[in-house]
Amino acid sequence: MSDTAAASSSSLVALAAKPKADLSEAELRLLEEHEFSVGPLSVLQQAVRSSSQVLINCRNNHKLLARVKAFDRHCNMVLENVKEMWTEQPRSGKGRSKAKAVNKDRFISKMFLRGDSVILVLRSTA
Repeated sequence: MSDTAAASSSSLVALAAKPKADLSEAELRLLEEHEFSVGPLSVLQQAVRSSSQVLINCRNNHKLLARVKAFDRHCNMVLENVKEMWTEQPRSGKGRSKAKAVNKDRFISKMFLRGDSVILVLRSTA
């Protein structure tokens, strides 16, 4: 590790230790950039930069395969070319025995996904 990299690393550690209310706007932006590039949100950051697909598991048990155009710290996302996939259990009526689950999907060209419905984000290998 070079001296400048070590110095910037130690300054980021010092910034992270301070209360966020005590940081300047520039320091907050620097800290957030660092967290986005090395923390859990780096998966989304990398997907935006490379325009690659991610698989998103949602609270309603739907899966989304999409390209991330933008995101924020709350995992709110702007998605493009979204394939939404889910499974439905048909209603069993009179005379029917054990109806089979049906896999469904649909295509959505653009979508805003609220972050509180996101459970898991995976890099897609395809």
